[in-house]
Formats: sequence, C-alpha cells, structure tokens
Amino acid sequence: MGAGRSGIRCGEAGVDERNAVMSQDETANPASAPRGCAVVTGASSGIGAATAVHLASLGYDVVLGARRKDRLEEVVARCAGRGRGLPLDVADPDSVAAFAAEVERCDVLVNNAGFARGTESVAEADEAAWTAMYETNVLGTLRVTKAFLPLLLASGDGQVITIGSVAGREPYEGGAGYNAAKHAVTAMTRVLRLELRGQPVRVCQIDPGMVETEFTLNRLGGDAEGASAVYAGMTPLVAQDIAECVGWVATRPPHVNIDTMTVLARDQTSARVVHRRA
Repeated sequence: MGAGRSGIRCGEAGVDERNAVMSQDETANPASAPRGCAVVTGASSGIGAATAVHLASLGYDVVLGARRKDRLEEVVARCAGRGRGLPLDVADPDSVAAFAAEVERCDVLVNNAGFARGTESVAEADEAAWTAMYETNVLGTLRVTKAFLPLLLASGDGQVITIGSVAGREPYEGGAGYNAAKHAVTAMTRVLRLELRGQPVRVCQIDPGMVETEFTLNRLGGDAEGASAVYAGMTPLVAQDIAECVGWVATRPPHVNIDTMTVLARDQTSARVVHRRA
C-alpha cells in the first residue's frame, strides 16, 4: 500500500534482535477485532514507526503522519493493510490543518513528532536551534492536539498519548534547549489532563529514557561516532519497547487512565546516571 488513500476505514546486532519483535507483531496477531482508528505523528522512523506497526497489529486502523514520504511508505507497508500515510510537518500550521482534514475518525492520538538539536551550554545556546525545537516539540504537539480534540471527544473514549522524555522532568548539562521544550510538553499535557476531566478523553504522557534510534545521530548533526558513544557499555531501550508501552496504555479499559509512565533501560537510573560496563 502506498502513502495515499486506501480502503481503510479511517478515512546493531543487539538493537536488531530486540526490534525483531516488531516483525513478529506484523504476522502473529491477525487483529481480528478492530479497535478503532489511531493517528501517529513522526511515524516514518524510530518510536513513531514502531508504534504505528504495533498498533496495527493490535487491531487499530492507523493514520501515519511524517515529512519523509519514502520512509512513510515503507512503514505503511508493514502495517498489514491497516495503515494509511499522509504528509505531515507539525511545525507548519497549514500542514497540520491539511493532515487533520483528511482524517474522519480518531480514537487514539499519539503525539510522537519531536527532536533535539545540539548540546551547547546555556551561555553558548543556538537560538535558532531552540526555536526549531520549541516549534516542533511544543507548538507541533499543541497544533496536532487541538486539531484532533473534536474527533477524540466525538469518539466517546478518546486517548491522547504524548511521547515526552525524562529530559522533560530532569534537566541536565548540555540539554537546556531540549529540556526546556520537553518541560513545556509536560506542563501542557498535565494541563490538558486537568481541562478534560469529566470529558470522554484520557491523557497520558510516556517519558522514555535512552532509546537507540536516529534521535541521537540527528541531535549530533550526523556524528555517527559520537552517537555510538552515547550508548557505549550499556543496553539502551529500542523503539519497540516504547511502542509496546503505547499499545498497553491504549488498550486499558475505559475507566483506566495511565497518567504518566517513565520507561528507562535497566542500566539507566536517571537522565544522566548510567551504568556502563567496561
């Protein structure tokens, strides 16, 4: 299936081995009981891609949004006929509006799109990088959430699942820009939860620790050696780990709201405290 319309109702050796569970999801669960429609942003790679495939394996029809059309089509093809890809740049209000206009139903919204750029100190902060991080991580999440709230409310049991970060709870040196953006996401998510009390929409934030995806490589401007060093001597999480957390949250009974979930590798005990083997 390509990234266009379809008949869908919604209108590292270690890393490879652990992510292999993803391919099992694609075939092991026939998803015979449809669960509704899920929308996943940032779905062309990493946590977003793994989440889209996993939700499809659980019986959701999934609308995948991302900027990279070729990568998006590859992920849609792994959704076993339950995926539909649409272009989406959450930093562009017009793109968000066009994306939302193509979706007729949304039971679960997974706000995953986001990134980090640079590791400069506050004294040497790159304001353009800070602006870009805020635009995507914070305002992008805001735009998408606003756009889909009417459909989530109309579903009768909607869910907003936002992928935050331990960086949004624990500041660390060299992370001020990303820390600030993710702290803002945490605040916005908590306020949304308060504002939707009594309404048929649940709100959850999942805060991963170190996950080995393209995230660090992109943060370091393509420095593969530097990105590899981040995970040296420890076993990080992989995208599938977080995807399974999203799936578990999404499939709780309607009266259960998983408010927050922090997910760390066993080797990681806080944002910057990591056990590394020699």
